[in-house]
Amino acid sequence: MPPAVDRYELGPFPSNCYIVRTERGAPEAVVVDPGWPGAGTELRLELARMGAHCAAILVTHGDLDHIGAVAELAEGTQAPVYAPAGERERLERANDFRPAGFEHVNLRSWNPEHLLQGGEEVDVGGIQFETLLVPGHTEAHLAYYTDGALFSGDVLFAGSVGRTDRPNGDWDTLLDSIRTLVERLPPDTVVYSGHGPPTTLREELARNPFLADLRQAS
Repeated sequence: MPPAVDRYELGPFPSNCYIVRTERGAPEAVVVDPGWPGAGTELRLELARMGAHCAAILVTHGDLDHIGAVAELAEGTQAPVYAPAGERERLERANDFRPAGFEHVNLRSWNPEHLLQGGEEVDVGGIQFETLLVPGHTEAHLAYYTDGALFSGDVLFAGSVGRTDRPNGDWDTLLDSIRTLVERLPPDTVVYSGHGPPTTLREELARNPFLADLRQAS
């Protein structure tokens, strides 16, 4: 059965954070990408309103708008953090990786309790997530899949894809990652992206202007 997913747009960009439960009213929840400093309080209030305990925090990649509230939320809920092993330094030395123009933003660092390579299964909050290594936007980016729901971070959006014009970004690698998702997962998989509204793999393969090469190959 697909999980119950609540989406929150956080920060000035804004970026998506998700609270995921087995069903509405479930007592445990998983938080995906608690971005932007200071958002931890808002997320804890939302969890309290739901009557849910934060069982785990899942991180797709180490950009500041996806990890900004990790330390605050983890400390406040005692929830373990699962993050890509290759992005570990970006959480442990968060201020060292702030992009130009955001030097004024103070990020709290955090040592993730669980480091992932991709290919693992993570059982948290009554939900079994499959971890998928999907580099291209960042070198060690992960996506999390469960029961028809894909949390894609900044790899794939409704009508767009992640940037590849930064260090460790690569267009061919990103396209290969999206190809893997399309070939491996059901076409009606709901894609919960790092920015923008939900979509499906079928819709993006059919209409996304950046995936023309994948359409021609399919």
